[in-house]
Amino acid sequence: MYSVDFVLNDYTQFQFVGPPGAGAITLNCYVWPVVLQDGRLWHESDFGYADVLRRLAPGVVVSTSEATGTGLRIDLDTGTLVIHPERGETWSDIAEISGFPDQAWMVWRAGEGSFEDLA
Repeated sequence: MYSVDFVLNDYTQFQFVGPPGAGAITLNCYVWPVVLQDGRLWHESDFGYADVLRRLAPGVVVSTSEATGTGLRIDLDTGTLVIHPERGETWSDIAEISGFPDQAWMVWRAGEGSFEDLA
């Protein structure tokens, strides 16, 4: 991950290096992700949260996972992003990813897939 962008009062955008010859892979988060860094969980309401998010970049993706009840998890060598809002925190799109060479993209929504527990 090489970029963390805050779109004022709207969403957070993370950009990752794509495969050779491709552009950036872009992950838009429409809910505030939780950050796990140095054994501490950071939430959007915590003083210093934006600084912790920024310190994730540059970071190399070590692993990713998604599951009902835990949402999306992106483990970087600099920390971890956990995207799983509380029930009632979102009513629509949670996150979307795009920028793959084959033009594939994915949208995660409350009540669907790994976020079915938020219905």
